[in-house]
Amino acid sequence: MGWLGYCRDKMRLSATICIVVARARMSALIQNQILIMSSPEKIVIASRESQLALWQANFIRNRLLELYPQTDVSILGMTTKGDQILDVSLSKIGGKGLFIKELELALEDGRADIAVHSMKDVPMIVPPGFKLAAITEREDPRDAFVSNDFSSLEELPAGSVVGTSSLRRESQLRARFPHLQVHPLRGNVQTRLRKLDEGKYSAIILAAAGLKRLELGYRIRMLLPPELSLPAVGQGALGIECRDNDPDMLEWMKPLHHTPTAYCVEAERAMSRMLGGSCQVPLGGFAEIFEGVLTLRGFVATPDGSRMIADKLCGKPESGERIGEQLAQNLKTHGAEEILAALA
Repeated sequence: MGWLGYCRDKMRLSATICIVVARARMSALIQNQILIMSSPEKIVIASRESQLALWQANFIRNRLLELYPQTDVSILGMTTKGDQILDVSLSKIGGKGLFIKELELALEDGRADIAVHSMKDVPMIVPPGFKLAAITEREDPRDAFVSNDFSSLEELPAGSVVGTSSLRRESQLRARFPHLQVHPLRGNVQTRLRKLDEGKYSAIILAAAGLKRLELGYRIRMLLPPELSLPAVGQGALGIECRDNDPDMLEWMKPLHHTPTAYCVEAERAMSRMLGGSCQVPLGGFAEIFEGVLTLRGFVATPDGSRMIADKLCGKPESGERIGEQLAQNLKTHGAEEILAALA
């Protein structure tokens, strides 16, 4: 092939690339125009009033404004029963559903169009009349070790007090570090850090996602691997809830949905649902996708960590719910059912 032929082929290739790029840009413009034309006049987001909850609501608000720039997106801040009762552990006052009920009431009576939740706070069974419209891409799902004096759990001397609000974390701590004392710790992120700084605890365990979202990642001394502290179901992901009879809102939330995260969270929630998961049950579940394979790990334990049943299961990501249900059955077969019956 001569020089002229080579040049002709290069020009044809360049022209083809330009056409493909132009078509892609035109398609994106048309799609964006369709979104703008069909965008709602306003969206009201129901949110708890803690700093972290408002960060989450504002994060979703900003995403919606990017998608629908002509829409008036506002936040309805609310104080829930879970925020008000701070002197009793969640497992004794009804669980994390206390953070959700008032927000769902705002959806029901029309004061709000959507509610933004941390997925680890969402009950395993969504009440009739409501639906999870989207699950967003996951932040770091791990637990974080926070201390002013020590770099890891292994460094803590015998008798050190570790604070946590979770039976899941407590059971794992007691199982792996029986020489430590585990004491309850309630309140928002800032309150928990203040109690640590006041010397009431040698260390505390918090969700890494919340610390990072609030730009408090510098307080993390160690990120706990799942092998050491298996995360809570849904930890690190946000959920957007709306009324199930609002098809337009369900459609408008679709661009915020992150399918790989949803596959993982759905697997975790299916497992927890089959095990009757709640704040009263020391239970962990964490799924991740690697090279096209979803791996779900789960455990059920006694609160004191003296007995722990753990297992894992792999499969196709789109079969997440089935994987979760099967793993729950495996855990029950291996002894989890006895633990659950004793806790009932």
